[in-house]
This record gives sequence, C-alpha cells and structure tokens, in this order.
Amino acid sequence: MLKTRMKRLTHQGELAAQRLAAIEASILGLGDEDLLDLADIFGASSDTPLGAIAVAEMTRRGIRL
Repeated sequence: MLKTRMKRLTHQGELAAQRLAAIEASILGLGDEDLLDLADIFGASSDTPLGAIAVAEMTRRGIRL
C-alpha cells in the first residue's frame, strides 16, 4: 500500500512539474503587449506565482507597465 501511495504521489508531482513548465513556456511565448496585460491583471507583483513569472519575464525583456 505504501509503495502504491508513493508511486501515486510521485506521479502527481511529475504532472504538476509538467504543468508548471507548460505554463512558464506559455508566458515566455507571449508577445510584449500580452505579457503587459498579464502583469496588469496580476498587479505586476511577485506575490503570486504567475505574477512572479510575468515580472521576471518583463525584467528580462526590459519592459515595464
């Protein structure tokens, strides 16, 4: 039973990591205007994970609200 639970938890962790990577790739693929819109929605703060990713990408591109 413990092995089954550990396998399930490992699988869930892998799926979560894949989803996060897909979300990050989607944000990185946004155009400047869409990235600014996303940052505006999340308040251009790093308080939330999506906001933090958006702020980091804006910094990398040298753009700001």
